[in-house]
Amino acid sequence: MTDTADNAALSPQSGKPPLRIALAGLGTVGAGVIRLVEANADLIARRAGRPIKVSAVSARDRGKDRGVDLSPYAWEDDMTAMAARDDVDVVVELVGGSDGPALVLARNAIRHGKALVTANKAMIAHHGMALAKEAEAQGVAMRFEAAVAGGIPVIKGLREGAAANRVERLYGILNGTCNYILSTMEDTGRDFAEVLSEAQAKGYAEADPTFDIEGIDAAHKLSILSAIAFGAKIDFGSVDTQGISRILAADIAQADSLGYCIRLIGTAEADAGPDGTPGLFQRVAPHLVPFDNLLAHVDGPTNAVVVEGNFSGRLLFQGAGAGDGPTASAVVADLIDIARGMDTGFEADMAFSIPVDGLEDMAPAPAGHRLGRAYIRFLVADRPGVLAEITAAMRDAGVSIESLIQKGQASKDGAVIVAIVTHEVPEAAVAKALTLLEGSPSLVGQPLVMQILGA
Repeated sequence: MTDTADNAALSPQSGKPPLRIALAGLGTVGAGVIRLVEANADLIARRAGRPIKVSAVSARDRGKDRGVDLSPYAWEDDMTAMAARDDVDVVVELVGGSDGPALVLARNAIRHGKALVTANKAMIAHHGMALAKEAEAQGVAMRFEAAVAGGIPVIKGLREGAAANRVERLYGILNGTCNYILSTMEDTGRDFAEVLSEAQAKGYAEADPTFDIEGIDAAHKLSILSAIAFGAKIDFGSVDTQGISRILAADIAQADSLGYCIRLIGTAEADAGPDGTPGLFQRVAPHLVPFDNLLAHVDGPTNAVVVEGNFSGRLLFQGAGAGDGPTASAVVADLIDIARGMDTGFEADMAFSIPVDGLEDMAPAPAGHRLGRAYIRFLVADRPGVLAEITAAMRDAGVSIESLIQKGQASKDGAVIVAIVTHEVPEAAVAKALTLLEGSPSLVGQPLVMQILGA
């Protein structure tokens, strides 16, 4: 990459040419990157070994006031053209979306020999393998620390700090919107829809919150972390994904009375199936989390990831999972890493720690044989015999009940809540019990199953 910088002015501090970036996307994060690069310019130059300079920017609306002065930078109406500029070493993509202009820009940048830095978790989850392979072939860096958990250096922690370890399990809170909603429901006793509206008003949730509340955003992030942690090819389609939209205030209250809170948890684990075939288990779903578990104390729009290595033991990464400051910090950290490596070639290291051709094609691990305790919530008709019907189905499926709770008056539609906590049992047994209850006139709606997070 030093060839592309030959015509750049040398830094008086280091005698080295600056790292020149083109920035696509000037939302809160993009504007935050500019503010950070300007505010901490001297510190960044000392730590990077050279200055980091913005050469060009692009966004949809040139006239919008973003709270930063864009006049020093060249403006490109067509952001995909930034990849061909001679005064650019690194393209920073902050547009978002798994396809479309963001993907075109990423591909163009790599093909023109530019390094790529992105915060786009959807694009990496869907196209990361192909982009990384092309980056390896071109000998350029591709980095995406900001794509997972905002300003938390969890990707760097996996790629570098835990590099000598075999990761046995990875789990955590990967979506700040869902965590804000659930912890607010917990604190206030309000129902999901009301708290979601509040989260949208405060800017924690999008106008269309589907990606967040249905677990898709967290699944994107989990699939990326799994690739790095387990040396596996990204397999977003195999992530078992459930959201939080069916959780009631009554579920929060029931969990609290039992000594738990509810959190949306992403889990990845190398797991052999019943026949011993190795595979990768990936799931995003709401869980009951014991009060003595460290994730139970992660509130608001905060992320936290736990990594269990065979020699490192348990590592915790926690902090702000979104926002202009934390996410911009992760973007610029990637730029500093690239700048440091310009003289050594280290900036062209593997995006997923292992060459793409060396990543394993790990089959999805089935969930049925996995042992655990579960919380099962039923909405049932308020009439005699309902509890006997439910417990009979549990008995016939081999599910042992630890506790059964029926509280509260019937709602306007005549339904009451029945909650069951099971003893440790294969997940397939719980699924069998629910199959036995399918079509029962006693049930009002679909039961909700949440696993209880183990230590």
